[in-house]
Amino acid sequence: MTTGTLNTELVVTGRPKAGSTLKPRTTHRRRDWSGWIFVGPFMAVFVLVLIAPLVYAIYLSLFRETLVGGNSFVGLENYAQALTDSKFWDGLLRVTIFLFVQVPIMLGLSLFVALALDSMRLRWVSLFRLSIFLPYAVPGVVAVMIWGYMYGSQFGLIADLNDLLGFKLPEPLSNSFLMVAIGNIVTWEFVGYNMLIFYSGLKAIPQELYEAAEIDGAGPFRTIFSIKLPGIRGPLIIATLFSIIGSFQLFNEPQMLRAIAPNLITSYFTPNIYAFNLSFSGSMFNYAAAIAILSGIITMVFAFIAQNPEGFTFKKKKSMSTVEEQA
Repeated sequence: MTTGTLNTELVVTGRPKAGSTLKPRTTHRRRDWSGWIFVGPFMAVFVLVLIAPLVYAIYLSLFRETLVGGNSFVGLENYAQALTDSKFWDGLLRVTIFLFVQVPIMLGLSLFVALALDSMRLRWVSLFRLSIFLPYAVPGVVAVMIWGYMYGSQFGLIADLNDLLGFKLPEPLSNSFLMVAIGNIVTWEFVGYNMLIFYSGLKAIPQELYEAAEIDGAGPFRTIFSIKLPGIRGPLIIATLFSIIGSFQLFNEPQMLRAIAPNLITSYFTPNIYAFNLSFSGSMFNYAAAIAILSGIITMVFAFIAQNPEGFTFKKKKSMSTVEEQA
């Protein structure tokens, strides 16, 4: 029997004909577990510090502490109560307004600084970059204490300026300027962080694009809008995503300033502060867990919208193609 015949028999029947000398080759592939040696420790920590607390919070949110019967299962009643809670919606509206006002200002300043550092028109770029990034290295609690001392109308910078000028300046910790004062602290803290993200993205743009733009006669502004901004589209989305999450997690700044302005910063000033006070001051752990879970879901929705802007241009592109077909 020829080799060609044996190969044909193997293809057709999957085994050699009886009496042939060809033996089927058996291969045993060993599973390689070396990758899990590196991934395993991270997965263990990830499950312990994120998955387990999240599952436990969802479990708590499905129960309610009652005077008779103790901790009883109530299903989604805590979530239904939260959806009709005016305090929860008041705090959520406040952080949403904060998001749409403070985040564009902060990201705009960060982008401006990054473009200025990348323009090669400044001297001592490393010094400027370090000085702008330095506030991010200051712990958040310390930053709020520093600005709180300056905001105080009875002590600190504002009080000294009032004595020096002879008239009373607008109080930052007043009903009209409270959110501006908090936004100023957050912007001071995170401009350097976002600047570093943008600056790293600008440095990753290929130099050949700048050379081609210079040959075509593009000026500085045309280079910014045609090369630099499209080139850092990924860093822009990442910085926006982090800023959205940070806005909904607003806690340190208003919580620390409550000692100075207790009448203005309530126990439900933000959803995080509301959940914190419900849990540790009111001992309403189950309802606080429901508030926290709802806040997380809303944050995920906003983050998804910011991370996938293409989904909102699809309908526009589709309608344009439909118009072209009709024409």
